[in-house]
Amino acid sequence: MRLAIMGAVLLAVGGLAVSTGLLPLSDVTVLVERVAPILLFVASMTVVTELASEAGIFRWVARRFRHWGRGRHVLLWLIVAGFAAVCTVFLSLDTTAVLLTPVVVSVARQAGLPALPLALTTVWMANTASLLLPISNLTNLLAQNSMGGISPARFAAMMWAPAIAAAVVPLLFIGLVFRADVRKRYNRIPVTRLRHEEAVSVGPAGSLASGGQLAASGLPATDRALLGASSAVLVILLPVLVSGVPVWIPSTAAAAVLIAIFAVRRRRALSFSLVPWSLLLFASGLFLVMETVRHLGGPAALGQLAGRGNGFAGLLQLAATGALSANLLNNLPAYLLAEPLAATPQRLAALLIGANAGPLITPGASLATLLWHDRLIRMNVLISWRGYALFGLIVAPLTVLAAVTALVLAHV
Repeated sequence: MRLAIMGAVLLAVGGLAVSTGLLPLSDVTVLVERVAPILLFVASMTVVTELASEAGIFRWVARRFRHWGRGRHVLLWLIVAGFAAVCTVFLSLDTTAVLLTPVVVSVARQAGLPALPLALTTVWMANTASLLLPISNLTNLLAQNSMGGISPARFAAMMWAPAIAAAVVPLLFIGLVFRADVRKRYNRIPVTRLRHEEAVSVGPAGSLASGGQLAASGLPATDRALLGASSAVLVILLPVLVSGVPVWIPSTAAAAVLIAIFAVRRRRALSFSLVPWSLLLFASGLFLVMETVRHLGGPAALGQLAGRGNGFAGLLQLAATGALSANLLNNLPAYLLAEPLAATPQRLAALLIGANAGPLITPGASLATLLWHDRLIRMNVLISWRGYALFGLIVAPLTVLAAVTALVLAHV
């Protein structure tokens, strides 16, 4: 609700700018042509991931994490980190924050392990692993458009080195700070003996329900046909998303197929709440306001901070500016405000490093972080924002520095 209110206010401010002539209507037309496919992709992929979760795909993974860890916390932690990275790369950072956070907390509790290392791994991987593909982050889709619509393969060829560096630094930090916890062992239970009550369901609204609550509500524990069909849709969808086809086309098709399947197998799971209306409203208003700020010369104010050129110093300065702006504002407006200052692919990559991998300090630095914290609160996992910020003040600069260094070295 809070996000929807913010979006409505931003949309009203943007509408006022258009009506008073501060933002020309021609600029609005160009903006709509640019962002409409992106917002359609965001909406359709949200439907896909929510229905995939409803089908039990994430529950299936959760039941196996503990088994795959073989009683070693360090192995379980690395499995969670790897899955969080893959989920982020192909399904976006917000999906990881919303759907994977309850899974890892549940697994930690089942194994009798502290939840904090796995929870921090999830949110930091959600942000830092979002550098690799255009579909991983909304800012990447915007940058891909600015680069002339380059293919996902070319985008990944440019971003693979900084993406790896950005993911490794937070993991090294967690491994060092929580080394005593990571060394712990836990009781390993075969998957076939995992009780249904231990499974965690993440519904369309992100709500949590135990296996007993699922039974009470009349929802089947596992509809194998639904699980198999939804898994097949994802298996087909993911490679198509990186094939170079405009991403909104396969994501919309996948959403339509899943809706049809659920209409037959579990109609009650279909509702208008599957579409992220609040997020779409917020993003639309934010795009409109930031376009107005850009039209009025806002990027010029960042010109002195953002540096110039494609050398290491200039790229690092731009990345640092993006990270600072993201932690003060949010990563999306930070990117939009600084985009005119990134006139080359290398500088756009540096800006993405700052805007994507730098928002690790303040709670509002990225929507994924806010969603992650909301899920933790719902599961009675308390994390101090002060402690989170102190960790972030160490990790964020090191992550940005390592990623920019990797970018420069990979493209010398």
